[in-house]
Amino acid sequence: MGSGSVLKFALCEALQFAGLCVPLFIIVQRFAVIVARVKTSAQPPGDGHTAYWLIVASSVAYVTTVALLVWVPMKYMVFMKKKFLLRKKWRPVALVYVVLSTLPCFAVLIASSEVQINNNIQSDTFTELPVSLVLFSLVCIDIVERIPAAPSGPGTEANGTVPGAPGRPGRPFSVSGLSSNSAGSGGVGVYRPQPYGYNGPLRFLCAADARADVFADGFLFWMDTVEMVRVAGLPAVYYSGWVFPIYIFSFLSCLRLVVMPRSVLLSALGVALQDLPFLFVRIGLIAFFGFVTPVLYLMKNLLVCLAFVYFNFMTKLRFLNTERMYF
Repeated sequence: MGSGSVLKFALCEALQFAGLCVPLFIIVQRFAVIVARVKTSAQPPGDGHTAYWLIVASSVAYVTTVALLVWVPMKYMVFMKKKFLLRKKWRPVALVYVVLSTLPCFAVLIASSEVQINNNIQSDTFTELPVSLVLFSLVCIDIVERIPAAPSGPGTEANGTVPGAPGRPGRPFSVSGLSSNSAGSGGVGVYRPQPYGYNGPLRFLCAADARADVFADGFLFWMDTVEMVRVAGLPAVYYSGWVFPIYIFSFLSCLRLVVMPRSVLLSALGVALQDLPFLFVRIGLIAFFGFVTPVLYLMKNLLVCLAFVYFNFMTKLRFLNTERMYF
């Protein structure tokens, strides 16, 4: 392994470990501030300073324990290529991150809301930042895990183009073109045809690279979850019981990260863990709070669920099967 490879490996590992630790520290510190204010304003007033440092120390102890007992041994086994951790259908690093980082973060966010509701105070002033950190860390973990596995295609050149036949220019290569299933959630596979080669003066604009597609798909994969947790940050929703279904179903949607990007299970999991639960949650939010969530996402969840059922189950019926219409 050359010096450049070692540097990239160290950078990726540091980025993943920071994604594991930083959101936890920030969210727990924010929760500690809320608890300290509650203790100070209580009757009789308690020791908010002691409560603050106890909570912060607990977060440091938790991260240290997770790093030493779970994260480092797992990364060592992955690096040593243990067979039971190198299955092609799931990603162990993503599973550990979702269970040991995302789940505690969402639990602390719910606890922060409940503490303020029960004590009739509203001292939280930056609800959007912690959620953005959690989801950005998820995106980073996803991208770092997918970049080494991004296919380069047979005969792919350094700029990501596939050489064509003699006398024909190479055509751009797209990672999404290798599979009929898009990286985003949903039950309907989308095939995006490859663009034809172009040999004009603007041919440099036709250059494509699978790694750039990984970055784009990595963010698009989480847009629905981002919008859902954004709604939880609104004061009317945050200081109500609706934070429970929002964060619970948002966490369930994060479990899709464990499945490999081009797995055949991704479509069904996208419907079961995201689109169907989000559909009912958004209907309830609009009924209780008005249009706090865009109707566009509601229609997306509805259409994806209907399309999944129709194309996977209804078309198997004889009178709906267009292939048998004339036989």
